[in-house]
Amino acid sequence: MAACEPIAHPFMDLTVPEYAYMFGFLQADGHLYQQSRQRGRLTVEVSARDIDLLREFQRLTPYSSSITRRTRSTNVAETHTSALWSLYDLEARTILNDLGLPYGRKSRTVAPPHGAFCGRDYLRGVIDADGSVGYTSKGFPFVSLTTASTAIGRYLCAYVQELAGVRRTIARNTRDGIYNVLIAMEAGQRLAADLYYPGCLALARKQAAADSLAGWARPAGMRSAYTARRWSPDEDRVLLRLGSPTAAAEVLGRTAQSCNLRSWRLRAGHVPLPDEQ
Repeated sequence: MAACEPIAHPFMDLTVPEYAYMFGFLQADGHLYQQSRQRGRLTVEVSARDIDLLREFQRLTPYSSSITRRTRSTNVAETHTSALWSLYDLEARTILNDLGLPYGRKSRTVAPPHGAFCGRDYLRGVIDADGSVGYTSKGFPFVSLTTASTAIGRYLCAYVQELAGVRRTIARNTRDGIYNVLIAMEAGQRLAADLYYPGCLALARKQAAADSLAGWARPAGMRSAYTARRWSPDEDRVLLRLGSPTAAAEVLGRTAQSCNLRSWRLRAGHVPLPDEQ
């Protein structure tokens, strides 16, 4: 983890990469508790091996906070030592709550911030808390995220499509209602390189895992990855002028399904309309 000088920015200014990362991590793995008479606390608990990250959070927070260790029995191991960061200040909690970190249960309701924020740093924080980076059992690079939040799952998919031109859709797991988003092969490799850039604030072990993906190359003889064909403004104009996905598909050499989806995205405002000519 890179050592940094104290940040001369307002607490939780999400245009600052470190704060954007910290907020993403807190949304995924932090807990805000509220009690009577405006009392409450924010806590983050991680494995003791990741205590350096909590020390960095403490450095970034201009309010009194504490880090403690505790050892307890779990259903995974006889004993497990964790590190716990606790922040009680009302002003700090109010700032976090206003930005979108709710009190109490939050897994389905959290969403990316509405204002300006560093997107890749925010996503790295979420993935460090609730995701994985590395190689599959078959030796393919991947980045994955497990989340109950529809908004965060969709944000990751939109980010990947913009970055790598790969479209992903999300669906809840029927067993537990959780989204498991997997970005693999070249797209996963590219996403890891983008999120875990040199000198960024991150869990050291996931930074190392992301760095290891850079050396992967598609095995000889393996079918080339599919590259999405991007829509041009001229194609959008044809699609809107014809008003029929089937007719547009014949003219543009695309599938009717692709034309239908693009038409919906244009009319719903998910992508900008082309300039008139």
